[in-house]
Amino acid sequence: MNLKHLRYFWAVAHMGSVASAARFLHLTPQTISAQIKLFEEELGATLLRPAGRGLELTEAGRVALSYADEMFALGDELQASVRAQACCALPAFRVGTSVFVPKSLTRQLLAPMKELAEPVRLICREGQIDWLLGELALNRLDVVLADRPMPAGLSVRCHSHKLGESAVSFFATPALATRDAAFPSSLHGAPLLLPGPHSAVRREIDRWLGKLRLSPRVVGEFDDSALMKAFAQEGEGFFPAPAILSEEISVRYGVQEVGRLEEVREAFWLISTERHVKHPAVRAVLHAARTSVFAH
Repeated sequence: MNLKHLRYFWAVAHMGSVASAARFLHLTPQTISAQIKLFEEELGATLLRPAGRGLELTEAGRVALSYADEMFALGDELQASVRAQACCALPAFRVGTSVFVPKSLTRQLLAPMKELAEPVRLICREGQIDWLLGELALNRLDVVLADRPMPAGLSVRCHSHKLGESAVSFFATPALATRDAAFPSSLHGAPLLLPGPHSAVRREIDRWLGKLRLSPRVVGEFDDSALMKAFAQEGEGFFPAPAILSEEISVRYGVQEVGRLEEVREAFWLISTERHVKHPAVRAVLHAARTSVFAH
């Protein structure tokens, strides 16, 4: 359907004459008449008929006008809605976070977003690193927060910026923490919750346990660090987490730090398509990481 034809018919129907509609639409009467004739042929029905000095609607015309009124009303609503959205919507800052980056750490890293001179609308997506880097390469993400730098061998043209690193601490509920042996011997034979095997820090923890000949009972492996902490909160086992989050983890989950491994470090990275970061939101994340979050 030609919407211009519908608009011409709608104007004539509401104004009662071709001449009035022509003045309203800034067209000649001949153009209006010809276009309405084409519209009637397209519909296969007469919509207007002479009545005195003007025109009146046929029964088919009344049906057509009711639909036209609804269609143009919706069009006006669409236009108003889009204009309001364009006027008021904040520019999006799209962040992909690896499942192995603690959510509380992500929150701290992204806290500066609310202090930017030009505010942004934060959009967060969580997933495995390979999928996140694919989205970054397709410009569906602005940055990726990960527990490892850009993997070697990928054809994606991205750059890794180290945010910082932390020692790893072990936590447990007070009931588990009061085992007879001192840490780290207290882990031997104890229930242990660990990050999944694809986590960068998992290999370091396994190596450290082997070096000390400690054999805990691994009762759970988790890609989602928040889910691991939720199980630990119920006393299911000891679990590792970045030492820089020790105070927050203890308060939120009702656990306590039982030991800290300075020799096992967990690093975090920001991956972007920019070698020299210019995006103000990305610069804010890097600044917060290096001067606040990992500055201790």
